[in-house]
Amino acid sequence: MVVLSVPAEVTVILLDIEGTTTPIAFVKDTLFSYIKENVKEYLQTHWEEEECQQDVSLLRKQAEKDSHLDGAVPIPAASGSGADDLQQMIQAVVDNVFWQMSLDRKTTALKQLQGHMWRAAFTAGHMKTEFFEDVVPAVRKWRDAGMKVYIYSSGSVEAQKLLFGHSTEGNILELFDGYFDTNIGYKVESESYRKIADSIGCSTNNILFLTDVTLEASAAEEADVHVAVVVRPGNAGLTDDEKTYYSLITSFRELCLPASS
Repeated sequence: MVVLSVPAEVTVILLDIEGTTTPIAFVKDTLFSYIKENVKEYLQTHWEEEECQQDVSLLRKQAEKDSHLDGAVPIPAASGSGADDLQQMIQAVVDNVFWQMSLDRKTTALKQLQGHMWRAAFTAGHMKTEFFEDVVPAVRKWRDAGMKVYIYSSGSVEAQKLLFGHSTEGNILELFDGYFDTNIGYKVESESYRKIADSIGCSTNNILFLTDVTLEASAAEEADVHVAVVVRPGNAGLTDDEKTYYSLITSFRELCLPASS
């Protein structure tokens, strides 16, 4: 087994979710498919609720920002109270959600609606999160060694807590010290990692970030964060240069903590 020694100054391990703790297939085939199959029914059922209206308002504001993009789908303001107007409005929201998802966008507006839909599905017992088998034992070991463990995902903090609170391993929220999403910044922007360090109360070089996405790894490195790229079944392939440049792991078991080296 390949062993990657964690630098002595590291006191925090920051984890991506998709392709790192959780198979991409679960995210795309289960989580995202649920949104596509159920978004219209969800909007029709919850339309009058304040939370749903807030979600739609946020999506409309995002649509206005996106109006210059090719294929952007506008969401009109409510023009009347007729049933036809309502159905047209709902269809516009559905079309906008589909458009954003087709581009794999990470907007806060999209992630907020998705998070609320997943909450309904998880709490009803319709879904449980899957993790790679090495993840939970490794996180327990890290915590026993005194490490702090945080999550940083494009999905909303609320959605993250749903994933870790309703899993095939049970409720494992207690294993994590905190959660970050795009409200702190996008994962491909180095400033986001500086903000995370400030929020945690440590230096960026006290953090080890595990992700499967090299653009995120590069942004973290720019902020002086330690990085390892996680290679999992189903993840996007790496170039030869990326394989040479980055420290690679295929399992969390391959990390050797300072205290145990």
